[in-house]
Amino acid sequence: MSIRPLAAPRPKRAPARAPAHALAVVLAAAALSACAPMAGGALPAAGPAAFDEADFAWSQAPGRNSIQGQVAFAQDGKAFSCVASVGLTPDTPYTRARFRTLYGSTERAAVPAAVVRARTVPDANANYADFVRSEPCRAGRFQFDGLPDGGWFVIAPVKADGDPIVLMRHVQTRGGRVVSLTL
Repeated sequence: MSIRPLAAPRPKRAPARAPAHALAVVLAAAALSACAPMAGGALPAAGPAAFDEADFAWSQAPGRNSIQGQVAFAQDGKAFSCVASVGLTPDTPYTRARFRTLYGSTERAAVPAAVVRARTVPDANANYADFVRSEPCRAGRFQFDGLPDGGWFVIAPVKADGDPIVLMRHVQTRGGRVVSLTL
């Protein structure tokens, strides 16, 4: 009878801990995949995401990233220019659901301001506005500095001759870099 030596047990590895903002990104990605566009471009009915101040905490940390942008939007042969400040909203499950309703997308959109105002959003009075940054748009340019790593929604109201249009674009900041953006 032969006796085989037992294999040495493998050392247990400590589970990796993701930063809080990484968890928010994972949750937002899961919410997005659950609300992905269906065939024919129709958006499924999505339930509202609850406002949770903790989801926004990552966006308040100081960072080394910047977003430098310019407005160069044209439609039907008309060039549009900024009509107000540009807003920057953190990407959270709440804002992602809100923007899907208001803009029909969480990546990019150009929607008449009247259409955005007419769309209803549950819990529209949540304190998320406390986390929205704003910078003036001067000569078609804007800049946000000191941003932490994470996802952001850039919102710029623009106008040519007629009614204003709201431009929206999702931007990712990471690694202390400057993101150049043209709307």
